Amino acid sequence: MTDDELLGEMLDRASRRLAAYGYLLTGSQHTGEDLVQDAIVKVFVRRRRIPNAAAAEGYVRAAMRTLHLDGLRRDKVWRRLMPGQAVRDEQPDATERIHAADAVGRALGALSPRQRTAVVLRFYDDLTVADVAHEMGLAVGTVKRYLSDALDRLALEVGDDATFDVERVAVVDTEGRS
Repeated sequence: MTDDELLGEMLDRASRRLAAYGYLLTGSQHTGEDLVQDAIVKVFVRRRRIPNAAAAEGYVRAAMRTLHLDGLRRDKVWRRLMPGQAVRDEQPDATERIHAADAVGRALGALSPRQRTAVVLRFYDDLTVADVAHEMGLAVGTVKRYLSDALDRLALEVGDDATFDVERVAVVDTEGRS
């Protein structure tokens, strides 16, 4: 009997039992099926004198057991070593940060176009009040009035208890400015 015939006969007789055994070992149907396939490859890749399908099933079961136990040992070692190899990427709950950013966005929408421009140039572009006045073509006092009114409006819209420690996204490169 050739290896192909032996494998076919063994699968006809024992494929369900092997799949059930794999499931019992691993607790997962998919992982159990993978274990069966790995064991079949391990048994039939080498030339052996396997007399019949029942003996082939025994070899495959033994290979499944060995592969599963080796995997458990490997996982145990990996779980012991992994914390030193990988950095935990736990993110804190972002709900409050998202609500604060949304409130600021809505509050900016409530400003007049000139107030909003003054706020963006002053706080996002990090320009001085004089630079904002120059960019907008206005007097310094007018820019100060826009900023004051805008900040009062933002405080009303967002509230005094809002947290503004939200992540800032650089709009322009301000490195080297003073």
